[in-house]
Amino acid sequence: MRWLTLYARSRQVPASAAAVTLVALTVWALDRHGAGPMDLGLAVLILTANVAAASVGLGGPDVVLERTGAIRWVPRRAAHVLLVGAFAGAALLTVQAAGAKPAPTEVVVRDAAGLVGLAALGAALCGAHLAWTLPTGWLGFTLFVPTPNGTVGEVVNWMLFPPGTTASAWTAWILLAIGTVGYAVAGPRR
Repeated sequence: MRWLTLYARSRQVPASAAAVTLVALTVWALDRHGAGPMDLGLAVLILTANVAAASVGLGGPDVVLERTGAIRWVPRRAAHVLLVGAFAGAALLTVQAAGAKPAPTEVVVRDAAGLVGLAALGAALCGAHLAWTLPTGWLGFTLFVPTPNGTVGEVVNWMLFPPGTTASAWTAWILLAIGTVGYAVAGPRR
């Protein structure tokens, strides 16, 4: 058996891929007729569900054993984070290509990047089993707390702003960078 197959199985990639696909198929089934653009809040909720489902695999069954491995984990962890974000965003973009109109592509890419950065940061700070808490918590905060005015609002509620909002885009890309680097270097917390 090859290392990539073992890595994917130990990180629950098949189960995560099935969950993300199920969310995408559900969205497609509910919006087959393409009645028009979906609310950004709903699109972000779908992306958060995708990232949360895939973030479970950001840690293996035995973190201590992995730390003793004689392979370079940093590039593998960074690639895993980026692939989780790409898969979560691609699932929603595929639904869009199949007829549903969830959100503009720029918003999907921006939000997938920021959410997976939060998940990676959650894995590094809380462990892989709780990696979903940061993206889900930020989404809950975004949806239920009133939006402040100005740049502060664009930073705090970066997920819900339309494409072309500079502060929102920077926030998402900074979250991706911090989360990816933090997780790649430190790995998941025990």
